[in-house]
Amino acid sequence: MKISNFLQSLLFSAIALLLVSSCGSVENSGSQGSSTSQFAVVVHGGAGYIKNLPPEVEKRYEEGLQNALNRAYAVLEQGGSAVAAVEAAIRYMEDDSIFNAGRGSVLTNKGGVEMDASIMDGKTLNAGAVARVKHIKNPISAARLVMDSCRHVFLVGDGAEEFALEYGLQLMPEEYFILEKRKKQLKRIHSKQASLQKDWDVLRKYGTVGCVAMDKNGNLAAGTSTGGMMNKRYGRVGDSPIIGAGTYADNQTCAVSATGTGENFIRTAAAFRVSALMQYLNKPLDEALRLSIEKMESTGGDGGFIGIDKNGHISWYFNTEGMFRGYKTSSGEQKIEMYHPDYYKK
Repeated sequence: MKISNFLQSLLFSAIALLLVSSCGSVENSGSQGSSTSQFAVVVHGGAGYIKNLPPEVEKRYEEGLQNALNRAYAVLEQGGSAVAAVEAAIRYMEDDSIFNAGRGSVLTNKGGVEMDASIMDGKTLNAGAVARVKHIKNPISAARLVMDSCRHVFLVGDGAEEFALEYGLQLMPEEYFILEKRKKQLKRIHSKQASLQKDWDVLRKYGTVGCVAMDKNGNLAAGTSTGGMMNKRYGRVGDSPIIGAGTYADNQTCAVSATGTGENFIRTAAAFRVSALMQYLNKPLDEALRLSIEKMESTGGDGGFIGIDKNGHISWYFNTEGMFRGYKTSSGEQKIEMYHPDYYKK
């Protein structure tokens, strides 16, 4: 009888080990989106003091936003995932020096770059983020790599760059990111000539880039990337790489990406707040965005959101003079704007 119990115990142990080995790592299966042929992508290129831009500058931003939309749209049109579309759009904006992300990043107080990015899959609630990276050509791809290939969610500094190098991501010398126009902006600020309006405008424009998308399977994703705040010090990190502050996606509610004063988005968990308002109070996306921005504004911050809900409804909301933004849908709708809505009513 004792031998029989012993053998029975061994059998149960073997079965348990077999189940564990066959399952591998535990993954949050999330909520599968409803199958649909409809898809859409929304992008932003920052918010803040955006008004009365010279025609040539308007054109550059319009081209940048349009190209980012086209990159993401092509992925979705071919049946690609929302995550892949978000990465494609943001990679383009990181490579386009007109935006404050990747190669166009603003400079720290010491004249270097410290870039942040995050991405989130609304189907699984998996997410990845990197912060304070100085050499990764496309931080958004590093964030996705963390999400897809790492048990962690958030890697910082040298560790993030070591991880990216191990997985073959392209690293660049820091000089690649340090543009002459950014050096001139920082020099004017350091020389205490920032009373010139154009220099204050640089400080008041939050050049974060972001994208949200819904794919043909109804799955949502969101991503955000930034060079941070001009003249930042002490290793400052804002909301862009923080899941729930600057980026959030959940198939049950929405996908959102933020831009603005990062500290205030962090304090109010602004991105998650949008999703929570929708899930627990049944607020529509438009109202949830507005309420989250108003809460953030009550703490002294400003900025904006782009968003798309589980039904494919697109919305954005901001409390600044403007926000570079646009969308493109499978139904043929497309729009690119940069100024306050009142501007377009004239």
